[in-house]
Amino acid sequence: MAEKKTTKKAAETKEVAEKKTTVKKAAAVKAVVAVNAENIGFKAGDVYQALAAAEKALAVKEIAKAAKISEEETLLGLGWLFKEGKLQSTEDNKIALA
Repeated sequence: MAEKKTTKKAAETKEVAEKKTTVKKAAAVKAVVAVNAENIGFKAGDVYQALAAAEKALAVKEIAKAAKISEEETLLGLGWLFKEGKLQSTEDNKIALA
């Protein structure tokens, strides 16, 4: 039986291809947000503190940056605070304390 030998260059090319696909997979992983009342309550507190410190209306991205949380977590906190009546929306899609 004749076995086909792989060349050194073919083996190296295969290794490089595997490394490239591994890097792409690692970059696609996203952070998971725990959705429970306790976690969302803490995020609402972070959002409230960021708005109180700014003393002006902020956009969602600005709130997330000031509170040092993700935009998804910011939106969860905003929903909580809107439901409690602690926030108001401005004409230019910014959010301020009520």
